[in-house]
Amino acid sequence: MNGWNNWLLLLGVVILTVVPLVVVKDSEFGGADGQAQEVIETLQPDYQPWFEPILEPPGGETESLLFALQAALGAGAIGYIIGLYRGRAAAKIKD
Repeated sequence: MNGWNNWLLLLGVVILTVVPLVVVKDSEFGGADGQAQEVIETLQPDYQPWFEPILEPPGGETESLLFALQAALGAGAIGYIIGLYRGRAAAKIKD
């Protein structure tokens, strides 16, 4: 029964991810950076950035790749830490 719960949760996540993409037509999923830039340009059109990025990705795809890599590394680190603590707790129960 416990295995079914995991599959039902996974199915729920897939449904929650896919349904908005199918139901909401002509939607643009922008990031927080773009929204912040729009607000800044609205509030202060003469604003000049005081900082230039050290590394500018060559294209949008590279930027997306780096963002996905960052998310994957973060998810891996969180999964490792959760597994580590779960393993420690299981080892304490055996002792």
